[in-house]
Amino acid sequence: MAEPEPEQDAAVPLYLKVAAALRGDLAERRIDPGSRLPSERCLAHRYHVNRQTVRSALQLLREERLVVTDRRGTFAAGTGHEPREPVLTVRRQTFPGGAEAAGALVRSALTWEAPPAGLVGRLGLVPGEPTLVHRHVVLSPGGNPMQRSVSWFSRAALNEIPQLARYRRTRGSALQPDLRLLYHWMHQAGLRLTRRESIGVPPAAPAGVGRGAPRLVVHRTVCDQHGHALEITDIDCAAQGVSWTYEFSG
Repeated sequence: MAEPEPEQDAAVPLYLKVAAALRGDLAERRIDPGSRLPSERCLAHRYHVNRQTVRSALQLLREERLVVTDRRGTFAAGTGHEPREPVLTVRRQTFPGGAEAAGALVRSALTWEAPPAGLVGRLGLVPGEPTLVHRHVVLSPGGNPMQRSVSWFSRAALNEIPQLARYRRTRGSALQPDLRLLYHWMHQAGLRLTRRESIGVPPAAPAGVGRGAPRLVVHRTVCDQHGHALEITDIDCAAQGVSWTYEFSG
């Protein structure tokens, strides 16, 4: 039987076409649960794309938990092929980053406000121009803050990502906004992401974060393929209270 090829639609990025074809194979059990997928080279040849396009498609399927990858290769999810997850995991990030501990409470809000002066130029704004801001806090079951983050979005992000731009119309607080799929939305918009993160251990904890426990602070900048900043996020977390999920490549 001939292998299905992605639908020919120039408006859809190639990696999404490849992901859709593989997703169909998985759903129809043309690829059995637990079985190994063909190599990147074979998939690139099958779908007439380059290997980076295949990698992007497989990343999306990993995000959807349809496939898993370890040192042996990439497998259809199921039947025990999922690799054991260490304390520090390496997989696609969800926004804003940092896996939440069992029983943790999450509080998020969106506002429309001007960023600090040092971020104005990097976000493609002019002084005093407001933009979308996301604030996120993770609380322990006892109500103690374990992680705080604030994310500033650029003009380019609001212009290029339809799912994000819809929040522009609120121009105010939004109750518990769910932006976990933000990086998936960026890929859907045809953006190729570069993430740069600096991670440090501060000398002293501010009031209310971790209550003196060891902490990590993370400064993240996400840019598109043209070098334009899409999102700038600062995260402060109690190292003993929140595990950290990190992706090495965009």
